[in-house]
Amino acid sequence: MTPSLIDRLLGRRAVEITCEVDIEQSPDSLHAYAIPQGIEINPGDTVYLHDVPTRIGWNERRTLTCRATVLRAGWLDRWLTEFSAIFDLAELWHVGFEPKEAVHV
Repeated sequence: MTPSLIDRLLGRRAVEITCEVDIEQSPDSLHAYAIPQGIEINPGDTVYLHDVPTRIGWNERRTLTCRATVLRAGWLDRWLTEFSAIFDLAELWHVGFEPKEAVHV
């Protein structure tokens, strides 16, 4: 995956990494974790996993290592992510601390 001209103008860049993946579907847990190796994921970054199973059977757990591409966010992406996070947090506050009677569906 190579960044487009717009990606490069906005400061985005692609980095190839390895990633450990843990997937489980059982009565105890339903999860899918992707743990990037040797890189820190920052706000606005996007991680694309390659050759990872999209389905597993019931009572099955898989742990594997795969390739991944991290599309590093540019300056505008980081700013938008941090700016929108303020409103997301405010929305959680608003819903979390209102009495039941005040909640409108």
